Amino acid sequence: MFITHLPKLHSHFFIFYSTPRIIITSALLSKSKTTPVSHFSSATAAANTLLQTPELLQAKNLEIEDVLEKPHVEISVEKLFFPPDTDVSSGSRPLSSRILKGSNIVLSKYAGNSQVEQAEFVKSSVDTEACPSDGLPEFALVGRSNVGKSSLLNSLVRRKKLALTSKKPGKTQCINHFRINDSWHLVDLPGYGYAAAPHEVRTDWAKFTKDYFINRPTLVSVFLLIDASIPAKKIDLDYASWLAENKIPMTIVFTKCDKRKKKKTGGKKPEENLQDFLELIQKFFQTAPPWIMTSSVTNQGRDEILLHMSQLRNYWLKH
Repeated sequence: MFITHLPKLHSHFFIFYSTPRIIITSALLSKSKTTPVSHFSSATAAANTLLQTPELLQAKNLEIEDVLEKPHVEISVEKLFFPPDTDVSSGSRPLSSRILKGSNIVLSKYAGNSQVEQAEFVKSSVDTEACPSDGLPEFALVGRSNVGKSSLLNSLVRRKKLALTSKKPGKTQCINHFRINDSWHLVDLPGYGYAAAPHEVRTDWAKFTKDYFINRPTLVSVFLLIDASIPAKKIDLDYASWLAENKIPMTIVFTKCDKRKKKKTGGKKPEENLQDFLELIQKFFQTAPPWIMTSSVTNQGRDEILLHMSQLRNYWLKH
């Protein structure tokens, strides 16, 4: 089941990175009414609905305040991501306190049961037809080779060696399924852009990965990993463009956000590279896609990703 885009908005949106607060525009002052919101929903449409405190937040040893803090960046309302069937209101909890830390994602009533209590490797597949047929919802991790996919997967499940990590790019060469809590899958896909791999191998990876995106009925969303410690790469922009063109639901995961460049070398901060990337991909999307800042070293973004996955997963299961 794929959740598609809304028509492209024509107003201008801005993201700033100077102060930790939220810009609340006049869109939030409009009259409230209940309206379904798509996976890539516009903030304008979502602002006309009612946001309620999440009822399903039952994560073990995880309080809602742990992940609902003022974000590190300043975001206009139009750049926020409202999950499907999200309601927005002027209730007791202000909108700015409902945004997952280090992201543009608003927490919905479907968020909950997000902690990983059990994780096991299921199988490696060389094509979509060979993937597990148990019908469980799944989230696919994909990114440029050596972007930190396996490290992120290990961080999410709080295990060091569930997915093998390597300093050598191209370690993942199949569609690898991991069953989480016996109820859903994390999928580790081959990295793209590994120039040292034989051409025919790179072609096979690209073919079966894209076939998986288009033809896998249990795929809830793709999580596209982008290295925030370096400037935007054309190959990442091309991949984001392809996903958008084919209407594949996606969340952008900015990795290595703990790495800080020294000013004397002229390097940009992760927040600056993040901003540049988001500006470059605006033309690919009808509305702003969800994004999260992460670090496998500090575990920044781990709980936020799991909560975001839970709200998408719970919505998918109910619809």
